[in-house]
Amino acid sequence: MKRVIALLFCLAVPTAFSHAPAPQRIVSLDLCTDWMLALHVEQGRIAALSPMQRLPQPFHPAPWMQGSWPAHDGSLESIAAYKPDIILTGEYSAIGLREQLRRLGFRVEVLPLAQTLEEMRDYERQFLAHAGLPLKRAADLPPARAPGKKRLLLLGANAIGAGRDTFEDVIVTHSGWRNYLTESGRIIRLDLEQIARDPPEAVLWAAPAGAALANAFAEHHLWQALTPPPQRLKTDYWRWQCPGPWSVGLIQELERLANEEHGAHTP
Repeated sequence: MKRVIALLFCLAVPTAFSHAPAPQRIVSLDLCTDWMLALHVEQGRIAALSPMQRLPQPFHPAPWMQGSWPAHDGSLESIAAYKPDIILTGEYSAIGLREQLRRLGFRVEVLPLAQTLEEMRDYERQFLAHAGLPLKRAADLPPARAPGKKRLLLLGANAIGAGRDTFEDVIVTHSGWRNYLTESGRIIRLDLEQIARDPPEAVLWAAPAGAALANAFAEHHLWQALTPPPQRLKTDYWRWQCPGPWSVGLIQELERLANEEHGAHTP
């Protein structure tokens, strides 16, 4: 159903937005729309990004997020003070706040969370339309590769893996890997004994590095003891945080790793 709605939206874009002035004061309510704004829109039209931008710079590793950005504090008063022409947010972000803003007469547009690459492209096209930008700027989708024999375990913090029917699974399989996990869902609790009995051919650590307890599972000595040991692969972890055009780069990285005879080891 979301795919049909997105298609109808894109078909209506030329008439609905062709004569509308591009918004000059845009506010974002979540991290993913922060990234889209900073990537596509000139900074002078960005009134304020989400409170996430108030965190220290290391929390914003996307290369185009470097530097100083205006950010509201997440309160109704703070956002209203910027007098935005449009407020953009994700499907599951700030639900109560965005309804309050609508009651005050502000234009709030909600972008659906993508679960497939086609929905990711539609997400970007909807964003471009709302921002008054040409739809041709949307990223092209890379061709899908036939799944190989190698199984990739996408390992997140707190012993969590990403299973089937998720956007992460789409990324893994589209790039030529097989997902090690056969269950459906984004939060699959991993079992070390099961992994020891049937180890994956490769493991990708899809979470920020650090000495946190949430990372203890990934540092367990089992990973070094497995015979044959799985390859420990490395990508930019931030690319997994939000579906978006940067996901295309992630697919290309995984394709390259799938093609390498020995993979890429983390330091």
